[in-house]
Amino acid sequence: MGHDVLITGTGMFAGRIALDIAATAKTPVTVMIAGRNRMRLDWLRTAGNARAAMFGTPARFETHQIDLLEPGASETLLALCRPRLVVQAASIQTSTVISDRGSRWSDLVADGGLSATAVFQALISSRMAKAISDKSPDTRLINCSFPDVVNGMITAMGYKVLCGTGNVAILSNVFDGERAHLPAGQLRVIAHYQCLAPWRLRHEERAGHPAPRVFIEDEEIEDPFAAFKDCQLTPEPAIEISGASGVTLILALIGGQEWRGHVPGPSGLPGGYPVRLEGGELVLDLPGGITADEAIAWNEAFEQRRGLTVHGRAATYHGRLRELLVEEGSVHADGFDLDDLESVCSDFLQLRDRLIKLPSVK
Repeated sequence: MGHDVLITGTGMFAGRIALDIAATAKTPVTVMIAGRNRMRLDWLRTAGNARAAMFGTPARFETHQIDLLEPGASETLLALCRPRLVVQAASIQTSTVISDRGSRWSDLVADGGLSATAVFQALISSRMAKAISDKSPDTRLINCSFPDVVNGMITAMGYKVLCGTGNVAILSNVFDGERAHLPAGQLRVIAHYQCLAPWRLRHEERAGHPAPRVFIEDEEIEDPFAAFKDCQLTPEPAIEISGASGVTLILALIGGQEWRGHVPGPSGLPGGYPVRLEGGELVLDLPGGITADEAIAWNEAFEQRRGLTVHGRAATYHGRLRELLVEEGSVHADGFDLDDLESVCSDFLQLRDRLIKLPSVK
């Protein structure tokens, strides 16, 4: 019969998704977890099935050992699992890059932004998207690897991606959990991943940093930093929220249910948005007075100022990130053609390996 969900990757993000599915599933769901770390796979299978038994949920977990970077790995998994949904959570760039310090590479990412890692995040995800397009077009894809930017790369390459997880959904759920003093009504958030950084700072340090747009019903909150001043993110990846944020959507997709929430990169759009799941399709659920074009332009402006944008099949670096890539001698500082992603990724790996060996200048 195949599996309902294929999770690719065995890291902390993938583990949070799997184990929260185990604790919260209301209808039967079968999950295959795939990756190359046998010990981690064995643990996730054991823990997943244990949590399902513990919480009395109809979830069941299996695992398959495979090197996701091997040629044909995505096609092999699709043929083996025949999944309804792929949740792609594997990357050759660990999420700890947001808090790493001490090397010239960490300097570049901190100063230039996470789009310095976009080609690393896109490698496995684009391969899976291509395999789905070629071999299993009815399978849905949720890409968890830097979806604010990578999902646009995937769609520009001609493949489909439903959405991502985390980022805007971190903020929307954090705000929803701290709104007792605010009016009742549906909370909607429009946010780019760059809006997360201020919430890792102390409240008094947030002024002047980019804020998300937050609405209750159709009324915009003038100062989100004041309205949610007690909200605090960890300096490390907020996996307890970000990994969990996609679980309700995953289960709604498998259960054929309607759903409302927030996701980054829906259908390849830049940044994150409020959405509704209706008839198995995600549609934007914007507050009144905000058009889709306005929301998209607001999100894309972040990458135009400092990051990576995609138009046609051309990826272009901007702002401080481009300056740093020029300074470090990257041959791709002016951007690249998405058809060349594999070779570009190889070049960036060489740049990263060189810079990691050099001490920070900060």
